[in-house]
Amino acid sequence: MPENRYDLRQESDGTWTVFDIFTGMPALVNEVEQVGLELEQADDLVDLLNLLYIRRRSGSVH
Repeated sequence: MPENRYDLRQESDGTWTVFDIFTGMPALVNEVEQVGLELEQADDLVDLLNLLYIRRRSGSVH
């Protein structure tokens, strides 16, 4: 079972999308699709979303 749920995808216009690897759809943060991002911003967001996902799955609140 994968530890991570989110990954990056470069779009044809050169921007980046953070997407849910289980659905293939863009990740939603506060109901906003995470598309059209700069690489550094998208990479940081993937790390944060995966950390939160792992914490939720493990039951950790820290």
